[in-house]
Amino acid sequence: MRICEWGRGFLYVTSRNRVIMPTRRCANTQKGEVTMVRASGVLMPVSSLPGFVGIGTFGREAYEFIDFLARTHQRYWQVLPLTTTSFGDSPYQSFSAFAGNPYFIDLEDLLDSGYLTKKDLEALPIGHMGMDTVDYGELFQKHRAILERALPRFIADPPEDYEEFCKQNASWLEPYCEFMTIKEQFELHAYYEWPKEYRKRGKKSAKLCAKHEDDMQYHRMTQYFFYRDWKRLKKYANDHGILIIGDIPIYVSRDSVEMWSAPEMFCTDKDGTPTCVAGTPPDVFSDTGQYWGNPIYDWKQMKKDGFSWWIERLQASLSLYDILRIDHFRGFAAYWAVPFGSPDSSYGKWVKGPGEAIFDAAKEKLGDLPIIAEDLGFMTPDVIALREHTGFPGMKILQFGFDSLDSDSDSFDLPHHYSENTVAYAGTHDNETVVGWFKDSATPKVRKAAAHYLHMSEDENIAQAIDRAVAASVSDTCIYRMQDLLGLDNSARINVPSTVGANWRWRMLPGAITPAIEQELTDLTYTYFRIPDAKGPELPQ
Repeated sequence: MRICEWGRGFLYVTSRNRVIMPTRRCANTQKGEVTMVRASGVLMPVSSLPGFVGIGTFGREAYEFIDFLARTHQRYWQVLPLTTTSFGDSPYQSFSAFAGNPYFIDLEDLLDSGYLTKKDLEALPIGHMGMDTVDYGELFQKHRAILERALPRFIADPPEDYEEFCKQNASWLEPYCEFMTIKEQFELHAYYEWPKEYRKRGKKSAKLCAKHEDDMQYHRMTQYFFYRDWKRLKKYANDHGILIIGDIPIYVSRDSVEMWSAPEMFCTDKDGTPTCVAGTPPDVFSDTGQYWGNPIYDWKQMKKDGFSWWIERLQASLSLYDILRIDHFRGFAAYWAVPFGSPDSSYGKWVKGPGEAIFDAAKEKLGDLPIIAEDLGFMTPDVIALREHTGFPGMKILQFGFDSLDSDSDSFDLPHHYSENTVAYAGTHDNETVVGWFKDSATPKVRKAAAHYLHMSEDENIAQAIDRAVAASVSDTCIYRMQDLLGLDNSARINVPSTVGANWRWRMLPGAITPAIEQELTDLTYTYFRIPDAKGPELPQ
């Protein structure tokens, strides 16, 4: 059995090539098997934290959230992507696969360190929609204006490690700063709408950026602050026994620095226009499938240099997070390719992906990888074989399992089918909250069947009952959503797939986590042996 240290936990790889999530303890390592590695955590986007800025940040409230996780003996905080957001406000459609979201910078720290003054913060709080909602429109207008006030002081007295930061991250940082600087000269239009001479990175784009050095410095500065603040917060989490689960989307946005600076990585024509884009095929939920529009990688070209860009991306992500959840894992086995410009996704076809080769190459360069495979959706034998080859744990979504009960069908998403090497959820950020699902979407038949399956008692709500089932499952890891722990309805839903305009807005109100909620989570953790030093549940006298 191999044991590799990740963060302040351990990644255990057994003789059967099963990757076991990092945990705070390990019992009985006989015959190459690792047992009793049960742990739990909470899914909570940074943007959803409370605070005075108008969006969650890496500030005081994030540290308080880690304290809450530690007090309740959780092991993981799943944060979702920390990347920049563009149209639609989704971190899954980012301008860069590497750059962080400047909205998350701790403004109070900039005040304490002298880069901002109290007068600079007069625009706060940002947002007229209320403390429970992110107002992206006002953030866009006011947040940058605040950070720009720090720039002259920053240039005059940069931190000692700033130059080293720029040097170490130059491979992605400089293209990103150039991309954003030029984008701002053309009213933030997508790069493929810029004047033709700037649509690909080169001498002319560099010349234009040289005329706007302050803008370049602004983007370097904000990335420095983002990475500095996040690494401090992550260290605090690790020091308190919490590991960070971060998400990386498989695809990048069409309007991204990667497409602008390295179009050869993608399936494009000679003008840099995608020849095919990503989506999903028609299914029971949609007659035309989902048309995502993300450019698709030229996997044959990537394979020629040993998937170097992907290895760089994974390495950078593992410096940000302790564990990676790779979104749309099935796309590595086979992906749905839609001809660019098609009316909808039904015109696509399945195309074979890179398969085992990409993960074997990454393992050779980086060692054993702490990855969760988001293996949801249309699962085929090749996807299952790829997941088994890597040993990555897959995901189970209990909400999906209950939906099958409407037709009296069994489902592999019901806990009696779970296996140890899985991560169990009530739902992800794309699902309704449990209370919202039970109230708005579940049929009377499903509600009755779910309550019966869960042995739901009169003194618990549906969210408590489902979280209990997830905790009791044999899955090594279970992740609760914060909205479900709070018992919130669909007004607290994070994202509705294939829609824009009203997503990624929910925020937790200050004081929402009560002693009663903490006690409930602690009881779940003890009762179902998801605590490192648990000797058994604390039973009432």
